[in-house]
Amino acid sequence: MKQFDNQKKIMITGGAGFIGYHLSLALLEKGASVIGFDNMNDYYDVELKKARLNILEEKENYSFELAELSDKEQIFSLFEKYKPDIVVNLGAQAGVRYSIDNPDAYMQSNMIGFFNILEACRHYPVEHLVFASSSSVYGGNKKVPFSTEDMVDGPVSLYAATKKSNELMAHAYSKLYDIPLTGLRFFTVYGPFGRPDMAYFKFALKIINGEKIQIYNNGDMYRDFTYVDDVVKGIINVLCNPPLENENGVKYKIYNIGNNKPVRLMDFISELERQLGKEAEKEYLPMQPGDVYQTYADVSELMHDFDFKPDTSIQEGLGKFVEWFKEYYNIH
Repeated sequence: MKQFDNQKKIMITGGAGFIGYHLSLALLEKGASVIGFDNMNDYYDVELKKARLNILEEKENYSFELAELSDKEQIFSLFEKYKPDIVVNLGAQAGVRYSIDNPDAYMQSNMIGFFNILEACRHYPVEHLVFASSSSVYGGNKKVPFSTEDMVDGPVSLYAATKKSNELMAHAYSKLYDIPLTGLRFFTVYGPFGRPDMAYFKFALKIINGEKIQIYNNGDMYRDFTYVDDVVKGIINVLCNPPLENENGVKYKIYNIGNNKPVRLMDFISELERQLGKEAEKEYLPMQPGDVYQTYADVSELMHDFDFKPDTSIQEGLGKFVEWFKEYYNIH
C-alpha cells in the first residue's frame, strides 16, 4: 500500500457536500491541492453548503467552481483548466425516498453526470477515478454481512439502480479505456455538517423543536452507521492506490466502507436523545417503499488491502455530531 502523496492535484465533485467537505478539509490539511465543484442545488439547505464552502475557501491550495455534472462542456473545460491527477466523484443526487417522486434528478446527476465524468477521464487521462457507490445496491439481500462478492441485481429504489449502473459503467470504461477505477459502497454516513435530509439530522432538529419524529417499521431496522471521519480515512487510503489489473485485465475494484456493526434504529434514537438531553415524541409508521430492513458491511477486503476498518462507536460519533449541531444552530 502506497502512502498518500500530497503532490497530487485532486478534483472532488460534490465538493460542498457532506463527505466532499470533510474529505477536502482532510486533504488540504495534508498539503494537497484540491479543486472542488458543486452545483449548490437546493435539495437541502443551501446555507449549510455555503457554510462548508466558506471554511474550505479560507484554506490555501483550494479552488472552487460552480458547475453542473450534467453539463458535459462545462466538465470538460474544468478538466482542461485544472488537469487533475486524481478525481473523486461524490457529486450525485442522494436520497432513497426523494427518488420515488423526483426520478429526473437522479437520471441527470447520477447517470448523465457520471457518464460525463467518465468521458472527461477518458479525454484528460487521470491516474485514478474514485467514485461513490452505496450500500443501497444490496437491495433487499437477506445474506449478511453484505459482501462485494454478493449479487446486486435487485435494487429496491431508483437511487440504488443508478448507483449499480455507475458501477457497471465504470467497469466498462476501465476495460475499454484503461482508466483505473475504484467504487466505494458507503454505509449510512453520519457526523458534523451532515445532510439534513438524513434521519439522524431530521430527528435532532425535530427533537430540539419539540416536534414528533416518524419512526418506520416500529424502529425495527438495522443500519451500519458509519462516522464520516472513518469514511474519509477509507477514501484517502484508496486515492494513491489505484487497482491493479484483475483476472479479466481490468483495473477496477469495489470496496464496502461501513462500520461492520449494525445498530438497531431505536438504540440509535435513544443515544441521540441522551446526547441532546431531550426525549423525542414518537410516531410509529410502517416500512416505506424503497427502504430495506438492514445494512451490514463486510469490510474484509478493506482490512486486507489497507489494514483499516471503520470503528467509531455511535456514542462517540453522535457525541461529536450533537456538539457541532448545538453550536451551528446556537442551541444552549
